Amino acid sequence: MLPSLFRKWRESRNASLQLDAILTAAEPEAPLAERNSWLIELGYWIRRDGAPGGDDARADKGPRDGSEGEGGVERSLPQHVRLRYLLRVLERNPDWALAFSRTVRSILRDNDPTALFCDTGVASHPGFWGEMMDRLQARFLPPPPNRSDMSSLFALLFVHLDDAEWVESIEAGLVERLTLVLGLADAEEEGEEEAAARRGLERTLAASIQVLVSQVRATGLSQAIRSRLKGRVEETPFFRLDSAAQALFEEDLAHGDEAFGQRINYFRALLDHCHAAAQHVYDELEENGVSVEVVFQIERMKIRLARIELLLGAWSEPGRPGARQHLTAELIRSTQARRSVGHLVSSSFAQLARKVVERSAETGEHYITRDRGEYREMMRGAAGGGLLTVLTVYLKFLIYGLHLDKFIEGLLASLNYAGSFLLIHFAHFTLATKQPAMTGPALAHRLDGARRPEGREIFVDDTIAMIRSNAAAIFGNLAAVFPVALAVQWLSGKLLGVSLLTPAKAIATIESFSILGPTPLYAIFTGVLLWLSSLIAGWADNWFALHRVHDVMAYNRRLRYVLGAKGALGVADFWRRNLSGIAANVSLGLLLGLGPEILSFVGPHMEVRHVTLSTGAVGASIGVLGLDALRMPALWLAVAGIALMGFLNVAVSFALAFNMALRSRNLRSVDRRELSAAVRRRILERPLSLIVPPRRPAAAPDAGGSRA
Repeated sequence: MLPSLFRKWRESRNASLQLDAILTAAEPEAPLAERNSWLIELGYWIRRDGAPGGDDARADKGPRDGSEGEGGVERSLPQHVRLRYLLRVLERNPDWALAFSRTVRSILRDNDPTALFCDTGVASHPGFWGEMMDRLQARFLPPPPNRSDMSSLFALLFVHLDDAEWVESIEAGLVERLTLVLGLADAEEEGEEEAAARRGLERTLAASIQVLVSQVRATGLSQAIRSRLKGRVEETPFFRLDSAAQALFEEDLAHGDEAFGQRINYFRALLDHCHAAAQHVYDELEENGVSVEVVFQIERMKIRLARIELLLGAWSEPGRPGARQHLTAELIRSTQARRSVGHLVSSSFAQLARKVVERSAETGEHYITRDRGEYREMMRGAAGGGLLTVLTVYLKFLIYGLHLDKFIEGLLASLNYAGSFLLIHFAHFTLATKQPAMTGPALAHRLDGARRPEGREIFVDDTIAMIRSNAAAIFGNLAAVFPVALAVQWLSGKLLGVSLLTPAKAIATIESFSILGPTPLYAIFTGVLLWLSSLIAGWADNWFALHRVHDVMAYNRRLRYVLGAKGALGVADFWRRNLSGIAANVSLGLLLGLGPEILSFVGPHMEVRHVTLSTGAVGASIGVLGLDALRMPALWLAVAGIALMGFLNVAVSFALAFNMALRSRNLRSVDRRELSAAVRRRILERPLSLIVPPRRPAAAPDAGGSRA
């Protein structure tokens, strides 16, 4: 029994009654819930797979119309074929047609369309998180059919993604036939009904536009938007929008009057100014930091402005060909978007993602070396970073040698990592694996101009420079950390007779880096943590700019009293220069130290595998074991593991950052295969360019971003 019920439940997703049963059930005097359910069932029949026939043929009591031959059916969408079949059946069965038309008209009369026109597709909550919860509920809890609300009926009637397309593509002849079928009652009575329905629709459209105008005006005059616009409040287009709408919808104003033309042109000009003001707010956010809530408000206002223009066209030009289909299709699209959580997230977070990426791109520019002078500086910085990492390696051995509680160990390891990374940052040294998460956005920034030959050349140049820079940084780190870590342990043993770690610990350390163990998985996990730290850095920089913290600190009364105006400005400048770096290094330290412990507590066991730290640990272990370590197979498995570890650290963090940059800039239309081919050709033509930089940077026009 249960399998049968489950099979029926699955079939009910797209199943429908036969057409004769649906037409027989048409009852204009039935309760609204039954009439709405009847229309929903008809919609499922129109979308039903396969051409009408079989049991449906019982509804067609006359011969087929020769104008709808086999070729015509093949050229039509399946929904159009079924709609023609329905109309043919109704045209040949007057009793069914009369009940059908009266039932449809009663449904249109008794369902209020105001919410459909004003609220469908528009966020109903003032904030992002409330709207997300509402959409999740709408996705899994559809409205009941007994509400006298056209928006609820649309949500139940149009459930397939292609519904808007087939509705909008209905040809004019089919629309005319449908109109005639819906007017099969007495001609004089029908004329009065049509006139009353037309006047009612015009009033509803006008009222809906005025409701939307009041909502746009409220948003545009809110503090979050108003504070980002220039001029006085009464000079903004939002302030004048309401009075312009009232003048346009005066009852004694006919559509053919000259005054009507002037007023509607003025109203449309104000709408254009509102769009321009919204774009100005976006530009201000691009420059001074992005707020998800402000972006959410702007996106909601833009949707309402577009809806006003859509309804205004239907109200001012009701007889325009295709107007009804276009309006219905747009309302269907809005209804389906209203259920989409992904659409809400993408529209609200795209600007924030772009801003975070832009901040990372600015930092990443400094990690790309384009000539031999910059290359030498990179090598020196990487060697310095490797030298300081030696201290981190031995402090890590000390912390884990205490055998403390796991959380305390993770916290102390986090402080060790964060302190080391901050020391490297302020010494202007380089930690190699931090680069890819920053250089990825910088490289994606070049794709803005990659459709032009000169832009493509710049992209290829920067790709080669990025690969060369990352390789130089890794080599510089490892060239310093390995011999110095080994030398520290060797000198400690020879001069002081003290071993900084036991032979058993040294062997276990080497074995833990084997390529045959979980090292590749741990290296991928570490690459994800490196990418997350770059996101945190970009977010912190965006927050600093959005809330104008620099100005807050520079003009803080107590800071100026203690340090003076120049001193307060210096503190503010320091944080503006270094906040991103501090956030990146502190967050990376916390992620590397506490991240594995927290994840292991709630999920699978994970460890950190960082190529520079692991190489230093192997160097220290060889210092304990001496030359005998070279005869250990585990050592060479560890060497292979560290080589793969370095590749995965870099590749994973770079791939995640580059992919996010592509999505934030909406650059997926760029021909990636052509760009990849161009990079491969450059490598084959000049393989040494991956190692040896040019003598001076190549001069090239800007292709989507500065080379700061």
